[in-house]
Amino acid sequence: MNIIMRNIPVKEDWLHQLANVITDPMQLLQFLKLDGHSRLRESVEARRLFPFRVPRTFVSRMIPGDPEDPLLCQVITAREEFNLIPGYKTDPLDEQNNLVPGLLHKYKNRALMLIKSSCAVNCRYCFRRYFPYQKNQGNKINLLRAVDYIRHHPELNEIILSGGDPLMAKDHELDKILNLLEEIPHINILRIHSRLPVVIPSRITTYLCNRLANSRLKIVLVMHINHAREIDTTLCESITRLRNARLTLLNQSVLLRGINDNADTLAKLSETLFAAGILPYYLHMLDKVQGTAHFMVEDKKAKEIIKQLLGKVSGYLVPRLVREINGEQSKTLIDLQLKQH
Repeated sequence: MNIIMRNIPVKEDWLHQLANVITDPMQLLQFLKLDGHSRLRESVEARRLFPFRVPRTFVSRMIPGDPEDPLLCQVITAREEFNLIPGYKTDPLDEQNNLVPGLLHKYKNRALMLIKSSCAVNCRYCFRRYFPYQKNQGNKINLLRAVDYIRHHPELNEIILSGGDPLMAKDHELDKILNLLEEIPHINILRIHSRLPVVIPSRITTYLCNRLANSRLKIVLVMHINHAREIDTTLCESITRLRNARLTLLNQSVLLRGINDNADTLAKLSETLFAAGILPYYLHMLDKVQGTAHFMVEDKKAKEIIKQLLGKVSGYLVPRLVREINGEQSKTLIDLQLKQH
């Protein structure tokens, strides 16, 4: 049995869990009995490049003594983060030149609202690890500016809440945002991208579910889950509450070297997602952010993985392999170059 739950007590209140995340990589390594592992121990200085954060509920799903644990590898610091690799930038998607603070109008019919600047967990492959959140604070002034922009752009019909993690906002804060968006006639869809329910499932409160269920907007929640072991009983219970609130539940993953870069792992992920009531949506190629090159899976291998996945699961369980390209009007699908017979 996993001994972590005894060492790291877990309470139900999500704000309590959020206030007690682990911020010292050495503490995590000690809990997992990996503090004697030289490579991991020598990598902790990378926390200077990007702060270290991981909730104890997520740690409870890691296997003690395994330095290759796929959940651990997503969050633990690495020496490779110091490497400066050509082609890897601090702003690969050119998001730092937005005209309205806290709003990114990247696509014709939809815009992103960056309502929170932090996450419950800091994934080391994060494409916004260098984003200037200090200039895009989700304060009242910036929120009203963003809403005013949306109101004056009738081509928009979908708003995407992003961040940081938008569910870092408390329920009453989300209530205010929903009220503002619901007053704009041309907005019909609200999409929320979040990893918080995955790492702290108790974030899905009864109040939140009721508020979303009673919105006039069509609500889509896109989870960020990369490995089947992230899905446990507690998360499934929260997912059931979301399904009962009539939300559309999708998942997007990032293809990560050493974590989910094989067809069997992705097949297990898709099957576990579907069993929980979530449909696989996107499998993202890694964005070339400085300090993340050690996670990169090359295009040739990625295509081969998806071809193999097509032979292992039903078509509706195969996520679309995509890449984000600066300036494009949508995600760019990766051509699998399947042979025609």
